[in-house]
Amino acid sequence: MTRRIAIIPARGGSKRIPRKNVREFCGKPMIGHILETARESGLFDVIHVSTESPEVRAKVEKLGFAIDFPRPDHLADDFTPIMPVLKYVAEQYVARGKRFDEVWLLMACAPLIESSDLKEAADLFARSPGERAVLAVSAYPVPIEWAYSRAGDGALSPLQPGMFAKRSQDIEKKYFDTGTFCALPSAMVLGSEGAGSDTGFTGYVLDKDKAIDIDDDEDWALAEVMFHSRNKVSR
Repeated sequence: MTRRIAIIPARGGSKRIPRKNVREFCGKPMIGHILETARESGLFDVIHVSTESPEVRAKVEKLGFAIDFPRPDHLADDFTPIMPVLKYVAEQYVARGKRFDEVWLLMACAPLIESSDLKEAADLFARSPGERAVLAVSAYPVPIEWAYSRAGDGALSPLQPGMFAKRSQDIEKKYFDTGTFCALPSAMVLGSEGAGSDTGFTGYVLDKDKAIDIDDDEDWALAEVMFHSRNKVSR
C-alpha cells in the first residue's frame, strides 16, 4: 500500500495579504479548506501543517488537525524555497520511524481544489513513468508568444517580435504552475539540494476556475466569487 504524507506550508507572515493562511474565507479559515479536502480524499496517512506561527497552529488544531512539530525559524523567512521545508518535514518523520512513498505539497491558499483533483492526480502519479513528480498546471489563457514587457513610461516591447501575426490555434498550448499542489516521490524530496529542480514533472491539468494563485486582494475576491459560484451559495 502506498504511504503518503500531505505537507501544507503555512508561515505566519504574509506581506501582501496579512494573515492570509488563517483569514476567514467563505466561512472558515483559509487553510481549513485544503485541510478538509486532504482529509476527504482519504489519500494521506499523515496531514502535516508546517508552521512557526502559534496563531496558525492554534487555528489548525481547533479545526481538528494535530501538528507533530513546528517549523524552525530558519526555514520560515521570506526567502526560503519550498523544497527545504518539505525535506525537513520528511526527515523529521524518518527520524520518528515514519517513511512515506510520496510527499505531497498542498498549498494553504488553494480553497478551490477538490478531493477528486487529488485522487485523479494520485492515479496519474501511479501511471507516470520513472520517478516523475505530478504538478498541478493550467493552460495560459492566451499564447505566451504574444507577451509584452512594459517600460516605466508605458511603452510596450514584444518579447517575441512578429509572433502577433500567428493565430492562437497555430501555436502550441503552454502551461503554468498553478501554485496549488504537487506530488513528489519521497526519494526526490529527501535527495534534493537547495530549491530542487523544475524538471521531471508530469502535468495534472486543472480547470481554469481552480487555477487561482491567491497573492493579492484581487485574487482573493476572484477566488471568493468562484467558490460561491461552484457551491451555489448566495452572496
